[in-house]
Amino acid sequence: MIALIDYGAGNTASVANALKSINADYKITNSEKDICDSEKIIFPGVGEAGFTIKKLHLLNLVNLLRIMKKPLLGICVGMQVMCERSKEGNSAGLGILPGSTDMFDPSAVKVPHMGWNRVKLLKENVLFNGIKDEIYFYYANSFYVPLNDYAIASSSHGLEFSAAVKKDNYYGVQFHPEKSGEAGLKVLNNFIELA
Repeated sequence: MIALIDYGAGNTASVANALKSINADYKITNSEKDICDSEKIIFPGVGEAGFTIKKLHLLNLVNLLRIMKKPLLGICVGMQVMCERSKEGNSAGLGILPGSTDMFDPSAVKVPHMGWNRVKLLKENVLFNGIKDEIYFYYANSFYVPLNDYAIASSSHGLEFSAAVKKDNYYGVQFHPEKSGEAGLKVLNNFIELA
């Protein structure tokens, strides 16, 4: 069973619909027990990083998410809060990834970054098995994770940024796989099929 974390914001219903369409066994939850009993975890996004971290603290999930050894996929804000800090709300993150999120420069590009954008694969990874390089995924973000050693894919919006990351059992995607058609469903399915 996949624990789909419900922290009172985000696009949990959209991710649930995508999981349902690929016949995934999931449970929408914010229960520590359910998360511990699950095989994998999906942390959906859309929202503000500072609010998200506050909600995780209120739900007593911060330390649990930091020490998890099972696969966890963060989507959009779910990926951003994996960083040490977020400039959105100037808040501490989970500290899984080094560094801080940053905001796109509104004097240089349209903010928020909304719509379809190309993803360039940087490293071979099971998350992108069966997906062509330079395929389009759907984005809705004002903040981004800068390129780092854990980036497995990148995208560009005025500058190149991390489109996907992997560190140990933690995976993150800045785009919204649940809104990205067949390629997005393939990413979700690849995550679900991780051994």
